[in-house]
Amino acid sequence: MTGATVQPTPAELAGVARVMAAAGAEPADVLTSSLLSGGRSNLTYVLTDGRTRWVLRTPPRVGRTPSAHDVAREHRVTAALACTAVPVAQAVLLHEDETLLSVPFTVSRFVEGRSYRTRSDLSALGDDGLAAVVDHIVASLAALHRVDHVAVGLGTFGRPDNYAARQLRRWRGQWEIVGSAEPAAIASEIVQALEHNLPEQRRTSIVHGDYRIDNTLVTGGGEHARVAAIVDWELSTIGDPVADVAMMCAYRDPAFDPIVGVPSAWTSSRLPGPAELAERYVAASGHDLEHWDFHRALAYFKVAVIAAGIDHRRRAGAGVGTGFDTAAESVPRFLELAHQITTRF
Repeated sequence: MTGATVQPTPAELAGVARVMAAAGAEPADVLTSSLLSGGRSNLTYVLTDGRTRWVLRTPPRVGRTPSAHDVAREHRVTAALACTAVPVAQAVLLHEDETLLSVPFTVSRFVEGRSYRTRSDLSALGDDGLAAVVDHIVASLAALHRVDHVAVGLGTFGRPDNYAARQLRRWRGQWEIVGSAEPAAIASEIVQALEHNLPEQRRTSIVHGDYRIDNTLVTGGGEHARVAAIVDWELSTIGDPVADVAMMCAYRDPAFDPIVGVPSAWTSSRLPGPAELAERYVAASGHDLEHWDFHRALAYFKVAVIAAGIDHRRRAGAGVGTGFDTAAESVPRFLELAHQITTRF
């Protein structure tokens, strides 16, 4: 499996099969794999033995930034959430020894469902189906935030306090790695304003960190459409749930489209706007969104860093699929959105 996107070789798949067998999920026949499209960070492959399907997740081979491709984190949180009302794929194994594929990897059960990534994908959902999906997306986020992380074994998954300060420190560090020189001044102003207005954390929960429709798998149609699984947990941790809502709303800006590389499902005008999404979350969770402006500004800054990180991987030769050559276009817009809020602090 050389390079960033080459399919695993038969010998490597045989090794994966041996690891799966040791975990109690032995394939019935020789494994084959196919790469799923759409990944901007970790790579996702479907494995099959002709009878059963699984999902293999690995980080990219080159251009990795610290802690941005944490498949171990994904595995731990989904395994813990299996006993809750939060829809997740069944975790099978985590293999952290990099000898086999040159990267750590996870395997989970395949979930039947569709990822609505682009606006053209979204056309398959009628108005009733889309309304039902949006309701379930918001309800699933509220359900995640109700989970007692200690009770499900995630007491050491992350520090429970000072989440905003930790996030700001982390994403500022990421910016220092992947950010370009041209918008450096405005990024510095945003960081300074956020540093001087760090809020008190009132609630603590598991946070997904990257929540929107294309990080869910949807089944059913019409009023029966629902989220079958929330996916892409690599940014998850313990923190302030308001930050999750802010990220969900930040992604609604049309500037997210160049990150996807096509018109995004989540920026569609058929979906509720950010303010309405926030209101729906308040209704579903029963909690107000405290320090909302701070979390919105930080969310916009984080999306800018994510876009810069995608461009960083492109420049490192690890770009895969659409969006890698356009993601940099989003950086100025998301920085400006953050700056507009921080100037009002």
